[in-house]
Amino acid sequence: MVELQAQRDPNEIDAVFHALASQARRDMLGRLAGAELTVGQLAAPLAMSLAAASKHVQVLERAGLVRRTVTGRQHFCRLDPAPLASPFAWLRFYERFWNERLDSLQALLDSDTAKDE
Repeated sequence: MVELQAQRDPNEIDAVFHALASQARRDMLGRLAGAELTVGQLAAPLAMSLAAASKHVQVLERAGLVRRTVTGRQHFCRLDPAPLASPFAWLRFYERFWNERLDSLQALLDSDTAKDE
């Protein structure tokens, strides 16, 4: 865990979790995983204004999850998944804890089922 903190600024991990806290932004990231899209294309299925979509994209940009390029009047967005690595590693650390708890629960349920038979 100490290595993880030395590799990445905790504020960067906070920015990623903040960006992922919104369903609209998670939806945008999911669609960007398939292709580069304009801000307008990101806004369309979410029933939001272009200005609102742009604000969501800015949050994603601050977290480093989206890179935006401007060509004329169009803003093209593409996914940069690299910032997800540190939060993923942080979550993996706790996965072991939950797997142990779930294994204990499964053993308890199995023993109760064996007693009932």
